[in-house]
This record gives sequence, C-alpha cells and structure tokens, in this order.
Amino acid sequence: MTLSLLQYVLGGWAGSLVGFALGLVGGGGSILAVPLIVYLVGVTNPHLAIGTSALAVSANAGASLVNHARGGTVKWRIAGLFAVAGVIGAFVGSTLGKAVNGQKLLAVFAVLMLAVGVLMLRKRSHEGDASVQLDRRNAPKVTIVGGLTGVLSGFFGIGGGFIIVPGLMYSARLPIFYAVGSSLVAVTAFGLTTAFNYALAGWVDWPLAGVFIGEGVLGGLAGTRLARCLSARKGMLDLVFTVLIFAVAIYMLYRSGMALGLI
Repeated sequence: MTLSLLQYVLGGWAGSLVGFALGLVGGGGSILAVPLIVYLVGVTNPHLAIGTSALAVSANAGASLVNHARGGTVKWRIAGLFAVAGVIGAFVGSTLGKAVNGQKLLAVFAVLMLAVGVLMLRKRSHEGDASVQLDRRNAPKVTIVGGLTGVLSGFFGIGGGFIIVPGLMYSARLPIFYAVGSSLVAVTAFGLTTAFNYALAGWVDWPLAGVFIGEGVLGGLAGTRLARCLSARKGMLDLVFTVLIFAVAIYMLYRSGMALGLI
C-alpha cells in the first residue's frame, strides 16, 4: 500500500499523540495507534496497521522508558521478569492473531478495553507499595500475569500498556506511577516481538513507522513531565488512564460495528 504525503504528515501527528500517552500513563500507545493509523492516516488493512503500530509503539515506549528511568520510577527486576514471561506469550498470541479477521480483532480488542476500564475503576483505591522488590513471594504471580498479558498483547497486536499497568499493580502491588514506568520495559519487549512476527508476513509499513517514531519521542517527553505532576494528586493518574481507555474503546466499537455491518 502506497501512502500520500498528507498521510505521512497525519502519521506524524498521530505519533506525537501516542508518544504523549505512553509517557503519561505507560499505556494507550497501541490502543491509540491502531485506530489512528486505521481511521486518521487511512491504512485500510487492520493487520498492516497492527504490525506498523507495534513497531512504532515499542520504539516510543523505549524512549519514554529512558525518561522514567531517570526519575527512578522503574522497578527493573520486576519489570524484567514480567517482560521475559510476556515475550513468550506475545509470540504465541501474535501468531494466533494473524489468523483472525482484522475488523473482528479490533472489535474484540475494544470489548477487552472496556472490561479493563471497569476493573481500573473498581481498583482506584489501590495505592500499592513503592518499596516493593521482586522476591519468592511475588515472583510466581508476576511470571503468570506477565505471560497471560503477553498472550493478549500479541493476539491484539498491541504493546499492552493498558493491561500491563494493571497487571503490575495486581501482581507486584506497585503504585500506579511505578507501574507506569516499569510497564514500559514490557511494552517495548512485547511490541518488538509482535512487530517481528507481523514483519515476517509483510505487515509493517516501515516509512510510516519511522515518521510515527520520530514524532512520538517528542510527545513522550511531554507526557512524562505531566505524569510526574499528576502523580502528586491522589487518584488523578488512575482516572486519566481509565477515561482514555473508555473513550477509545467506545469509538473503536462504533467504527468496527459499521465495518462489519452491525450498525
């Protein structure tokens, strides 16, 4: 598929928004990237959008990770174990996802987002423990949740931040700001795994990914700064994260429903 100059410009704008979301909440990268590439940039093949977004989001997540690491909000051992378990799951999930109709994949993806949003609303009172470290008590749970998260991430072709953050909060009892920073390790790893699998099938637009990544780095810097400000206000970062999930999920359900002739 050949894109126009305008589509690449729109891709740059979309990349800055995705980078901002990644820096702000550690997630929202692919839940924004996939619909933006499909509906704003105009990439008509959902699988091509998924593969391209996976590569772009993984690179943007890596840039945002550097910013969070400088602020000391990355639990490296917890994040590393979560990511290793998830990479295996992501390869399995992305292999399965390539065999599913693209529009149906987007619709199921949106339903999952709504479910996660409801869980986040119910868990908003969770404050976590900023001093927690990886040990024999939490390692099994981190491994299991990481693996399952990887399967979902790969299946839906997403970096997975919107499920990795709650997963880290649940499995390791991390406060959301530390979960956001630590999640970027897994988002980067999951995205690269999924992108590699999709690239094997030719479902990555490399020039679009490059534009997306370049603008996303700048957006990530702004998002990380805002995240530090919001983290000082109890529950505010959780609320922003949850509202983002609901807004994009509802829009994706509407567009997928139209494409499938259900609306």
